[in-house]
This record gives sequence, C-alpha cells and structure tokens, in this order.
Amino acid sequence: MNKIVFDIETVGDDFDSYDAQTQEILLKRAKTDEEKQEIRDGLGLSPVSGKIVAIGMVDVTSDEGVVFFQSTDGTTGCFREGKDEYNVCSEKDILENFWDKISDCSQFITYNGRGFDCPYIMMRSAALKVKPTKDLMPYRYDAKAHVDLYDQLTCYGAMRRHFSLHMVSQAFGIKSSKEEGISGAMVGDLFRDQRTTDIARYCQRDVRATKQVYLRWERYIKIQKPGFSRR
Repeated sequence: MNKIVFDIETVGDDFDSYDAQTQEILLKRAKTDEEKQEIRDGLGLSPVSGKIVAIGMVDVTSDEGVVFFQSTDGTTGCFREGKDEYNVCSEKDILENFWDKISDCSQFITYNGRGFDCPYIMMRSAALKVKPTKDLMPYRYDAKAHVDLYDQLTCYGAMRRHFSLHMVSQAFGIKSSKEEGISGAMVGDLFRDQRTTDIARYCQRDVRATKQVYLRWERYIKIQKPGFSRR
C-alpha cells in the first residue's frame, strides 16, 4: 500500500500591497497596535492572504522523500540530502507536482491536515487553476484514506491540550522538527530573509517527525474495528 506523509509551509502576502479597502477589512476588529501586528503576521495562515512556499512528502514504505519549494536564496534546480530530494519551483509547479505525486497513493497522512494543509492546498490550487487529482477531505471518521494524526490522537477533538506535533514528538521520544532552532512561526521572517532552503529543510523535518508519530500510532494506538461500515 502506497502511503504518503505530507506537510506544507506558507507565508503571508505583503500587507502594504493591499488596497485601502482590503486593509480596512483585515484590521476592522483590531483595537491595539499589537492586534494589528498580529493580523499582519498571520496573513500566511489563510489561503486568501497567503501562499504555499514548500510542500514536503515522504513515502512511508520506501522512506524516500521529496520537497518542492520556492527559492529566493539563490538555490536553483534540485539537490539531494540523504533520502530527500529538494526541487526549486514556483508555487503553481509545487502544487502540480504535489497532485501528481499523491494521485496514486492509497493513503495519505498529515498532522492537522484537515484543519490546515488540505483546505489550504485546495484553495491555492483553485487560485492558480491547478486541477486536483485526489479528494483531500474524505469522510472524517474513517481513516482508510486520510489519517489526520491530530484527529486520531485527540480522539477527534475530545482532548485538545498540548497536542502540537512538537509536544507529541517529545512525549513519544521522537526528534522534533524544532530541535534545529526553527519553528513554523519563523517561516515568514525566514522567507523575507531569503532563507528559503532552511524553510524547505524545516518542512521536511516536520514530515519525517509526522511519519514517526504515524508509525507509533499505527503500532500502539490504532484499533481495528471489525465490521465497520461507513453510513
């Protein structure tokens, strides 16, 4: 069975590039300078005010990985580090490559993919007129097609406290992607500082940590439910 783990990294648009009406809409609920800055810093969290700068993927069985990312630091073409291949391309090419890679997989694995990665990819694909090849949002309560580990480990939101990938990785004794000193909150600044290869590597560390959490879930937490049928 071809199982693929994936994760994305995003950055926000330049707030000052928006027209006055758009800026007013974005800031209308902000009452303080701190709240206004928080909105500016959070533009990358929405696909209507941000873009995808990296998608990392790894095949669970072969352990071969690939990252498609935008580069502003002078990196061109592709290069390889261990089992991971890094490819520089535009956002549209990132999405086209993603859909091609995932088209024939039988199962895909994410961490909070239903809440972020999947709808973000779908919206950015529509914005750039890239045709999807797979349903990224199948029936939530059947993990045959999509294993969202956040859903699984929190029992579909019954438990919510301290379930970030970093915290779960630490609890399971898995190397966290943040041990190299980079976190998701830093991606926007890294992009502005033209450290895009660092973003790509961070993204793939997230993917590989997610894979290890998946293997732990599959072996020690997942329970087969005989006679389960979707209704």
